[in-house]
Amino acid sequence: MAKPSALAGLRVLDASTILAGPLCCRILGDFGADVIKIEHPEHGDSMRGHGHSKDGVPLWWKEISRNKRTIALDLKSPDGAEVFRRLAESADVVVENFRPGTLERWGIGPDVLAALNPRLVLLRLTGYGQTGPYAERPGFGTLAEAMSGFAAATGEPDGPPTLPAFGLADSICGIAASSAVLMALRHRDGSGRGQVVDMNILQPIMDAVGPAPTVYQQLGIVEPRHGNRSTNNAPRNTYLTADGKWVAVSTSAQRIAERVLRLVGHPEVIDEPWFATGHGRAQHVDLLDAHVAGWIAERTRAEVLEAFTEAGAAIGPVYDARDLTEDPHVRETGMLVEVADDDLGPLLQHGVMWRLSDSPGEIRFTGRALGADTDEVLTEAGYTADELARLKEAKVIQ
Repeated sequence: MAKPSALAGLRVLDASTILAGPLCCRILGDFGADVIKIEHPEHGDSMRGHGHSKDGVPLWWKEISRNKRTIALDLKSPDGAEVFRRLAESADVVVENFRPGTLERWGIGPDVLAALNPRLVLLRLTGYGQTGPYAERPGFGTLAEAMSGFAAATGEPDGPPTLPAFGLADSICGIAASSAVLMALRHRDGSGRGQVVDMNILQPIMDAVGPAPTVYQQLGIVEPRHGNRSTNNAPRNTYLTADGKWVAVSTSAQRIAERVLRLVGHPEVIDEPWFATGHGRAQHVDLLDAHVAGWIAERTRAEVLEAFTEAGAAIGPVYDARDLTEDPHVRETGMLVEVADDDLGPLLQHGVMWRLSDSPGEIRFTGRALGADTDEVLTEAGYTADELARLKEAKVIQ
């Protein structure tokens, strides 16, 4: 018998766009929630136009919107707002990322939704939150990556602040948001009432960057960029092998640092007083990096990986997308999986993000066409065929 899904019976209305909200809802959908994706009937979700496409089929959309039934609904119109209110009556969670005040203008704000469904959890996801001096500003992950301290800490010492080439802040926020939703639902289990979750993109990545504000407040220190090095331990860097490949070494644990230096032929430094702490080793990073880099440069990546593994030292190859798809551990453990897609056939996607022994997640279907489930979802909500025809004629739905 198939194992039950962790979130079976939970209904989520996904009225969010790029990228944190959709990822949050995808995670909930991966674990069995009935996620209903709401898009504008004419424009669709802008995620459909992000990233690469094959034969006009957007590849990112197939993953970010998997396990979501898709309806096309104009929330700005009075009729569309009424449809949304009816859907919200039977929902457990609503996720939206419009600017503060937008839902209120449309007549579907938190007070209205709570009156219709007191058990509803409303996740409001914005760049800077619902209150404060920046609440009305447009917010994107790139801006959060800049403001969080991430860009200032990333890059070479003599280079500019560096932004990631992918949605880092959004993704961190989306994962955190799924946890926030489940906390609110857990509270509802006891209280019987839902609540508003005010989530912003900036704060989760600020936490991920680390305690730099505390260090500044206590010591007045603002760390410069250190490239791939760390101020917390050494050696910690990327190193080039004899066959032109890159590997990454980390020595956060003292025993690992000792094993690395023995392996590369310099056990004498282990007895130095400064070697006993990560911070002390970081003060002698040039020496340690030279020892490690010199040893690695004389060997192929395969030889380096094998030697580090045998020594119990921590190392990882620097992978690109091709390397990931060919890695046996990534494939065998389901970090990447092939799923069936009506448009593209076997489609490689990221697997379900974590593994539950008794209620595992699964990919039931990939991202669907605009409005693919409008009739089904609204019929379930009690709309008749004549009402659906009228709403389509008025371009409220598709």
